[in-house]
Amino acid sequence: QVQLVESGGGLVQPGGSLRLSCAASRSIASMSAGWYRQTPGKERELVAFINSDGSTNYANSVKGRFTISRDNAKNMVNLQMNSLKPEDTAVYYCNAWTNRFVYWGQGTQVTVSS
Repeated sequence: QVQLVESGGGLVQPGGSLRLSCAASRSIASMSAGWYRQTPGKERELVAFINSDGSTNYANSVKGRFTISRDNAKNMVNLQMNSLKPEDTAVYYCNAWTNRFVYWGQGTQVTVSS
């Protein structure tokens, strides 16, 4: 079992930056991990993920603006979000998975508004 806790959300103006962090209760170095987001009435969508080997993948809508990283020594996965747009407003969720299990955090709200 792995507990994931997100932090770093908040209110930011368009063009601003936020850094989301996801703290795991134990090592997830052997797992893939990612960030998803969801707005009311819409399905949860993948933002970015990072594999155990450090390879990454991003949704087209965030490429060049967001960067996912992991710190295995601290059991953390981070999402640096730059050049934020109002359409980035959502609840952001961290997850980690193996071929058998998927773990989710409780989410953190990101609001981009002037």
